[in-house]
Order: sequence, then structure tokens, then C-alpha cells
Amino acid sequence: MAELAAEPAPVPLGVDLDPVRLVDADGSPTDETRYRGDLPPETLGWLYESMVVTRDLDAEFVNLQRQGELALYASCRGQEAAQIGAAACLRKTDWLFPQYREIGAFLLRGISPGQVGAVWRGQWHGGREFTSRCVAPIAIPIGTHGLHAVGAAMAAQRLGEDSVTVAFLGDGATSEGDVHEALNLASVFRAPCVFFVQNNQWAISVPVSRQQAGPSIAHRAIGYGMPGIRVDGNDVLACYAVMAEAAERARTGAGPTLIEAVTYRMGPHTTSDDPTRYRSADEVDEWLARDPITRYRTYLQNAGVLDERLEQRVGARSRRLCAELRDTLVGAADPDPAELFDTVYAEITPDLARQRDALSAELAKEA
Repeated sequence: MAELAAEPAPVPLGVDLDPVRLVDADGSPTDETRYRGDLPPETLGWLYESMVVTRDLDAEFVNLQRQGELALYASCRGQEAAQIGAAACLRKTDWLFPQYREIGAFLLRGISPGQVGAVWRGQWHGGREFTSRCVAPIAIPIGTHGLHAVGAAMAAQRLGEDSVTVAFLGDGATSEGDVHEALNLASVFRAPCVFFVQNNQWAISVPVSRQQAGPSIAHRAIGYGMPGIRVDGNDVLACYAVMAEAAERARTGAGPTLIEAVTYRMGPHTTSDDPTRYRSADEVDEWLARDPITRYRTYLQNAGVLDERLEQRVGARSRRLCAELRDTLVGAADPDPAELFDTVYAEITPDLARQRDALSAELAKEA
């Protein structure tokens, strides 16, 4: 049985309802003093580039699904600041445990859009090659990967590594038992894990108000004895600063943190969803006025960082990656169903071999 961690230091149990914000919706800097956003100009420009490229790729994924090249796709439109800010401050050796909407995080880790597209096309069984970039396979089951992130964090503890794991969760995932178990386990063992919840206001058609009775998702951290913090998920600099603090806390042995990034899903839950059935156009318009890219673009213009050269570089990269994505997916061959059996164990078991042969025989009849 695992040994209990040493008695943890007292954790402040207050959670501020006002999200941490470094850049207002109009692009002007706030008077926030605890966190700072004075990053080098190159980093500021890189964050902008990553956000814009993420959105352009997201639109291309949707187009490809509509054209029949993908069976399904879950858009991240509106959540670029949360994803890019959270992932950009981490080390390449820190492990990411994503759901299915983290295109921005994949981009920063060097996972090609074609590799992501292959997952949605069913060509890669869970994107197993993601692990070479310290990214766990995409988790379609809601919330289960929170436990995987904690387990990996505890393994790093045992191995004496200083890596941090980050579980990317949605607001709906916090209603799942697996997430509560993960939070409790991480807190008891002071695992170097950060729970990054992108509260995009809707778990498919269920509003966040129907998923909790407390003041916020971040307030749930109090019950687990860990810090909880709310951050403006449409402010990339605030997300960067808050995640950097939480990662450093985890890395130095102080335990996990629960971050609630308050953002919005601009599009449908997936390409099979019709959000007009459960949310109003006025609500969408209200959040469109807080668009994370528009906000950050204005901030960079005022700071003298955004110029024509940067815009050209961003546009060129977007066009190149979108073209690569399209070239990879359009007309791609269907995967061999037999691969499903070959990737379960290092050596296929007799039962799986029989199942594989039976499926192959059945498919041969239809050929």
C-alpha cells in the first residue's frame, strides 16, 4: 500500500469569485498586481500566433467534417486563450492529459494537425504516438483521464522526477465521479498535478448552473484541501500566469491546484450538435464581444508588438498547416480494422486472434 504523504502545509481555503484578469475585454491592461503579464515581445507574439493558427485549424477541421472526411469533430472555437495560455508555460517534459477539444495544446506540443485528424478519422487508435510528445491519448470518456493524470503524477513522485501533469477537463467532467476521486487522491498524496477546467458554460445542453450548487467550480477545491482559483479563460496572459504558478507549486512538492478557466464554447458541442436548441443568440453575442483573439490583438497593437510582419507570418503558417491537414485527410485510405487487435497487447492473445480472424472472415464476405 502506498505511504501517505507528509503532513501538508495549510492551504488557504478562500476562492475569489472574480477571475484573475490581466487584459480586459477591450484589450486594455488591468490593475492586477499579484500576477504579471510582462513577457518578452517574442513570447507575446508567439502566443498570438498560436491562438490564431489554432482557430484557423479548428475551422478547417469543421470544414473537413462537413465535407465527409471526418465522422465527427469537437470545436475549440472561443477557448484558444485558455488552451494556449495553459500549455505555453509548461515544460516539454510535463505531461498533458487532454479531453477531445485541446487543439491548441496539441499544436504547441508539435503534434501535427494531420495526426489529430487521423484520430477523428479513426486511423490512429487513440493517437498512441502522442506519447512521444508527453501527451496522453485523447480521452473521449468524460473525466476518466483525471485519474490517469494523478497516477502519472504519483509515478513521477516515486521516480524522483520533477515533471508536472495537467488534466484538461470541461465543466461537465466535474460532475463525474472519476474527477472527484482524482481530486481527492491528488490532494491526499500531494501529487504534482494541475486540474485545468475549461468552464465553457455548457456540458452539451446542460448549463453549468445545473451542475453545481456552490459559488463556482473553483470552490470545490476547498473540500479537497487544495488551492482553487478562477481565471478569465479568454485572457491568454492570465491563463499563462495562473498555470505557471500552479505548475511551480506542484513541481516544488506543494501539491495540486484546481484552476477554473471561465470561457465559452462559441460553436456546437460537436459537429452533431445544434446549440440553437438550448441557448439564446443574445448569450452567444454577449460572449462574442469577449472574443479572446480580438481582445489580445488589441492589447498587442497598443503595446506595439503586433505589426504587419507578425500578421504575415501568422497567416503564412495558418495556410501551410491547413493545407497539410487537407492533403493528409482528403481521400486518405480507410484504416485496416485488424489493427485494432494488434495494438491491445505486445503479443496478441489467442482469444483476440480468434476475434480478429472472425472479423476478417466477415468482412471478406462483404467485399
